[in-house]
Amino acid sequence: MSDSPEPRQALPHDPAVRSAVRTALSVSVATGLYGISFGALAVAAGLDLPQTMVLSLVMFSGGSQFAAVGVLGAGGAAGAVVATAGLLGARNGLYGVQVSALLGDRGWRRVLAAHLTIDESTAVATAQPGQRAARVGFWWTGVGVFVLWNAFSLAGALLGDALGDPRRYGLDAAAAAAFLALLWPRVGWSRGGSRDGAGDDLRTGRWVALAAAVVALALTPVVPAGVPVLAAALLAVVVGVLAPGDGTSEATR
Repeated sequence: MSDSPEPRQALPHDPAVRSAVRTALSVSVATGLYGISFGALAVAAGLDLPQTMVLSLVMFSGGSQFAAVGVLGAGGAAGAVVATAGLLGARNGLYGVQVSALLGDRGWRRVLAAHLTIDESTAVATAQPGQRAARVGFWWTGVGVFVLWNAFSLAGALLGDALGDPRRYGLDAAAAAAFLALLWPRVGWSRGGSRDGAGDDLRTGRWVALAAAVVALALTPVVPAGVPVLAAALLAVVVGVLAPGDGTSEATR
């Protein structure tokens, strides 16, 4: 049923698509659990339950949400909240360029896809070997994270102080670990070599990943939140534009 979002389709027999669904579900659970931390922190920062849920449902970008409640909790003005959250959320615009080409959606599905374009849905989609698996991975991850993230944000807001600091349960590391696991094969370290002329692209990807990490770590102590992520992304974009090749290595198909 071509006009329905991918999660409504029956699971196909394609192994790549089944693998994409399994990955999407595991990432959704790992990321969604961390939503309980956002709910608790938002209430602690002074937001009531409706404000917490509207922020979570409408903004739907974990980094931006945490930045917003962090600034609010520190007594920051509305302008500081918008600027900080906006800087962190700007990376989703960069994701949208690649995701849009993968999905090819129009109309309301394009609008919905834009709202679900986050770190996790982009990583799962771009890690798939084919376009169908990429589309399934994107929609299952986007919808799964949206539902679970907001459900656990609601739980966190209701539990409030009774929950304590969610970081002591290790939830702060769950989403980052899942994202790193998805990113790792994309830079080629797990492939143990190169094939079909993809070696140059893989080596370039490794160096870009390493350089981006160095840039982000160096800038983190001295610039506002969000700027290190954008600087690292800008570095990758510049290398992608200037590097030779057609960009169709095995790792990017």
